[in-house]
Amino acid sequence: MVDTLPEAPLQGLKSLPKLSTGISGLDHVTEGGVPQGRTTLLCGTAGSAKTVLGCQFLASGIRDFDQNGVFVTFEEAPRDICRNMESFGWPIADWVDENRWAFVDGTAQPEHDIVETEDYDFGALIARLEHAIERVGASRIVMDSIGSVFSQFDDKNIVRRELHRIAIALRRIGVTSILTAEREAEHGTNSRYGVEEFVADNVVILRYHLEQEKRRRTIEILKFRGTTHGKGEFPFTIVPGSGISVLPLSAISLEQKSNEVRVTSGNVELDRMCGGGFFRDSIVLVSGATGTGKTLLTTEFIAGGASSGERCLLFGFEESRDQLFRNAKSWGRDFASLEEQGLIRVVCRYPEVCGLEDHTIAMQREIEDFKPARVAIDSLSALERASTAKGYREFVLSMTAFIKEKEIPGVFTATTPTLMGGASVTEAHISTITDSIILLRYVELYGQMHRALTVLKMRGSNHDREIHRFVIDGKGMRIAESFRNVIGILSGSPAYMPESELERMRSMFEERE
Repeated sequence: MVDTLPEAPLQGLKSLPKLSTGISGLDHVTEGGVPQGRTTLLCGTAGSAKTVLGCQFLASGIRDFDQNGVFVTFEEAPRDICRNMESFGWPIADWVDENRWAFVDGTAQPEHDIVETEDYDFGALIARLEHAIERVGASRIVMDSIGSVFSQFDDKNIVRRELHRIAIALRRIGVTSILTAEREAEHGTNSRYGVEEFVADNVVILRYHLEQEKRRRTIEILKFRGTTHGKGEFPFTIVPGSGISVLPLSAISLEQKSNEVRVTSGNVELDRMCGGGFFRDSIVLVSGATGTGKTLLTTEFIAGGASSGERCLLFGFEESRDQLFRNAKSWGRDFASLEEQGLIRVVCRYPEVCGLEDHTIAMQREIEDFKPARVAIDSLSALERASTAKGYREFVLSMTAFIKEKEIPGVFTATTPTLMGGASVTEAHISTITDSIILLRYVELYGQMHRALTVLKMRGSNHDREIHRFVIDGKGMRIAESFRNVIGILSGSPAYMPESELERMRSMFEERE
């Protein structure tokens, strides 16, 4: 007979408590923070923001949760760390003086009354760490970077043994700790020695990708022992004045509210074509070649809201603020006066000045600050050219979800690559998540160029399905009658067809139906 151990009752187990990082978006990805009382290994190549994340973890603990911290440094002197982190608004030197932040200096020149040892004796290091924790009453610890300490060891077994020794000591003390380690490449071995990740309870990877000559940062949780977490890579950026901000796409849900309230597009005839205007919580994509009137339609949308007393926000990425104001004036819309009244705000930036993650954070902050009743982006195609396909789709998902959650109508413009028709790559990325699509096209007939407009899609509403002529004059966009006896407009190959032939084709379709 074989003796077996009795099974422990599973219902008595409790979920592992987590400690909020206080880092924007990261608590969504970690589903509540890092496991409390455990060690998290933070791996990344040079420039991936390991030190910034570690400092922000401690700074947030002090500032937001009244939890003091200890920073063990093996590379940068404490004075340099204080100076480098000042731009994020973290007064580390003041916190040191207030006994809220303590440094354990493992560099060549120890500071803050730390006794220097001749070599890296981990027993002595742990003793110094315990003394610092006791002195400031710390509950958060960061060690940056353990790889520089182990560079003197050739034997991986020694590295693993000493790392295990440190992890056990930190758990015994009862603190929540982050250990940073260098990676040699963005993919492959998770740490320099290939053993660090097996010792730590949790492993988080920071990457600084180079894709299509563009850099983008991502964070991935490789493992969280005993608890759940978000899967996959999540983009993040470093924001001056505040630190790291993660864009948690996993937090996006299809739970936005919906209503039947309509808002004007700013054009009476377009409102009629859309069945009474745009829905208040809708995203409208305006697609067309350069010069077809996309910016004009955006201008009318903004002016239409402002004329009703609504606050409107316009993001421009192709024309300067002065150009947009001049254009609006030529169409009879006085943006300068509306701005003085506080009804509109126009924000213009070159797409290339920063990554799409930075644009996303900046735009969402503008929306939070101005609290507009409608938003327009002109144009998405400019942002698309300045990013990778993956980064661009993440931007679109994040912005559309953010706007729809606030029930703000949004108009986004996109430029087609050809003058006479075709679809932009933008449409492939965003068309499925937009509520309405308006197409603007050039039409060449008998040696003359005409402009055409049609409402291709309008969720939850009947709409005009004809292709209408329109002209642009000093009053803006004037939509006229629909094209008759013309086929092939949307494909870019318009052709005249006699009325008798059109009638014959209509009859054929009716018979098939």
